[in-house]
Amino acid sequence: MNFWYSALCLLFLHFSVNAFEEFTRERLARLREEVREMFQHSYEGYLRHAYPLDELRPLTCDGIDTWGSYSLTLIDALDTLAVMGNNSEFRRVAELIVTSHSDMDLNINVSVFETNIRVVGGLLSAHLMLDRGGAPLPPGWPCNGPLLALAVDVADRILPAFDTPTGMPYGTVNLRYGVPPGETPITCTAGVGTFIVEFGTLSRLTGDSLYERVALRALYALWERQSTLGLFGNHINVLTGKWTALDAGIGAGVDSYYEYLVKGSQLLQRPELAAMFEEGRRAVDKHVRRDDWHMWVSMSRGQVTIPVFQSLEAFWPGLLSLVGDDSAAMGTLHNYFQVWKQFGFTPEFYNIPHGEPSDGREGYPLRPELVESLVYLYRSTRNPTLLRMGEHLLHSIQHSARTRCGYATVKNVRTHALDNRMESFFLAETTKYLYLLFDPDNFLHNPGSSAVEVDTPRGPCVLHAGGYVFNTEAHPMDPAALACCSSPRLDDILQEITDDPRHRRFKLFGGRPVRPRPPPVATAVCRRPTLQELIAELASPRRLSDAARADSEQRCLRHLEIMRDPAAERSYERLRCDRPPFEDRLLVLNEVFTS
Repeated sequence: MNFWYSALCLLFLHFSVNAFEEFTRERLARLREEVREMFQHSYEGYLRHAYPLDELRPLTCDGIDTWGSYSLTLIDALDTLAVMGNNSEFRRVAELIVTSHSDMDLNINVSVFETNIRVVGGLLSAHLMLDRGGAPLPPGWPCNGPLLALAVDVADRILPAFDTPTGMPYGTVNLRYGVPPGETPITCTAGVGTFIVEFGTLSRLTGDSLYERVALRALYALWERQSTLGLFGNHINVLTGKWTALDAGIGAGVDSYYEYLVKGSQLLQRPELAAMFEEGRRAVDKHVRRDDWHMWVSMSRGQVTIPVFQSLEAFWPGLLSLVGDDSAAMGTLHNYFQVWKQFGFTPEFYNIPHGEPSDGREGYPLRPELVESLVYLYRSTRNPTLLRMGEHLLHSIQHSARTRCGYATVKNVRTHALDNRMESFFLAETTKYLYLLFDPDNFLHNPGSSAVEVDTPRGPCVLHAGGYVFNTEAHPMDPAALACCSSPRLDDILQEITDDPRHRRFKLFGGRPVRPRPPPVATAVCRRPTLQELIAELASPRRLSDAARADSEQRCLRHLEIMRDPAAERSYERLRCDRPPFEDRLLVLNEVFTS
């Protein structure tokens, strides 16, 4: 039944978007250049009217600080310059960021989640692209460099947020003083589980295991608090570990937790994360999925509580493609694209039974998730339908969101009225994914057919061999660079997994020791390698040095000495109302969406 349903969805997609129309290389080139011009128009508008503030206000053509007053759009857009081949501007901005942000000792409160994915992620990605951008390589690169040092500085300043009894972080931190007095201990699930890509990259590049261990501790803490159905709520108290919002889904407040289980396993070759995702996905398919929609349900009983689709959920088809399930991904993508066609954009909240945007959540802030899924699915299937869908998305944005100095948030998808904001992710994600969709030969699509060898203090190193892993802000990480600098042995990772009682308790591997499969035998048949085969092939035999481990332990002790606000130690009881009013539950999700 599922097979025939997916086949019908594919057939419908073919005809609904005129998929048989040919996409020549010339047509792809025209679309690619249209995206480049879109990026350039908004990027130059930011530099001219908003820099050094965080974001451009595209209706009034001025700027505003939003997430931290550190020229956020410039950092977020830096690696997009390299992806699009604007090397001269990449070199200029990389040097500008190093000189203007040499000290992040700022007395400002910032979002731990947003600072990690946008600033730490953006700096790490730009650091790893220095050679691609034609910038001078610092001594010891890719294991050393000023952008990497700046990423370490920022990460060190958000580490105090993780100093909790559970290991799950607060949502806000002051870059100079740590967790603000009286800071709420309530954090959304994604705000706990979206660090392993950036922190794992930091640990592997610097040889300091502290960051990876901190991120893993937070992930494991969430995993231990799943419901009996295997679902995760929306908000949790990081001091007590009690859930305070009990709706489970794959959208706002939860989304990137699942995303980072997959991407963390691929980037760091940690098979337990892949197993955790598979367990979580089974629960999602059983309790959250309704046909090819995903609704919000009670985490303890599984009944539908909020029948809405959120635009953030559009990442899910791309994630399914990453784990090899293109059929299920296409079925879900069909529903999401029909919403886009209905209004010209996907609203933040779409009421599925009524077929209308939810009141108060009718906007589209130029989000990238739908085109992100198109990129992953097209890379896997080469289905031209996906290119036509991407062209539709591109022209919708061009038609309705362009202003004289940038692109504006669509305030209402019914009327296409605009709002005076252009978030940094438009340049970091939306334009980048659109460009990659129409640039199949981009180096980020490298299937492993080429690589670059560089000399490092550890000897010759192979880089840019493909397999790039994008963080949730579309900042790509090169797994080969991580293996160049420092990487634990595969045997050590597997031993750690099987020794950890948490993994035995949840039977991620059936309680049995996991052994890597033997290297695959060369064959003329092309196929997707298994996770274990990738682990066996990519894992480095090098251990973290004893000096690095000792330094990590000392730094961890220093961070644990930071005192928490005693007033914040009060206990939060789990919500006891079985079924709050529908408007109240939407309000909870709205708080996550705008936090």
